[in-house]
Amino acid sequence: MPASEIILNPDLSVYHLHLKNGEVPRKVVTVGDPDRIDWLIPHFDQVYSDQQFREFRSLRGSIGQQDMLCISTGIGTDNVDIVLNELHLAYAWDLSKRELQSEELAPMQVLRLGTSGTLREDIPIDSILMSEAALGFDYLMHFYNWPDFRKLEGLEAFPEPYFTWGSEEMRDQFRSMAQHSGITVTANGFYGPQGRNLPLKAKNANWLDLLAAQKLEGRSITNLEMETAGIYALGSLLNMECLSLSAILANRRTQVFSKKPETIVQGMIAQALEIYSAE
Repeated sequence: MPASEIILNPDLSVYHLHLKNGEVPRKVVTVGDPDRIDWLIPHFDQVYSDQQFREFRSLRGSIGQQDMLCISTGIGTDNVDIVLNELHLAYAWDLSKRELQSEELAPMQVLRLGTSGTLREDIPIDSILMSEAALGFDYLMHFYNWPDFRKLEGLEAFPEPYFTWGSEEMRDQFRSMAQHSGITVTANGFYGPQGRNLPLKAKNANWLDLLAAQKLEGRSITNLEMETAGIYALGSLLNMECLSLSAILANRRTQVFSKKPETIVQGMIAQALEIYSAE
């Protein structure tokens, strides 16, 4: 593979994440904010390294006998595209030769621990939601050979969003800690694309109503955020098993926001890492 396509640093680490062969274990946790890595460190028995380049901070360590990598993606599926592709390169490629390793490896598992706002009045703030599937309005998968795009009633003016499932194995693994589950919409922005009306008005005043009215695969759309669909779809193409858990901090229907966001997110992290490290 040409050097212009797989760009490496002089130490043969991948370009943005600065991770080398042998530094990416099978189990990965992603968060958005680099500072949130500090909330994961107390749960580790050993920390091997903690480094940051731009918004991409990576912590390598172990919990019990389980090696784990925690990495911050920043915001949005443009960053997800970088993180998942470069994780795959460091995990499954021989970077010295810029070619896939001949050895068949177990699929990497990627667990997203994030925050989100719900569209449904019956999902309270401060609860944990598991994304069984995701619907991407961010257009990342229009640039890849993705097979599943959906035509949605009332949303014909938008490019068709892509639909993708989370890992069935990981859904079963984490179901006990999620009070709610459903389909997550991944937006390509925080304000207009999520129907927020500030001085600059969103084009579709009833955007949230249109989303809430949709049913896909017998499931309702439950929440909005900015990474999950990209992780699920791109991860699927890269032979990864992926799951997204979200602390619900905002309810867009009742227009309330959590008064204890740090407590809720830290509780989710503790519970998720206990389950993840036990497998």
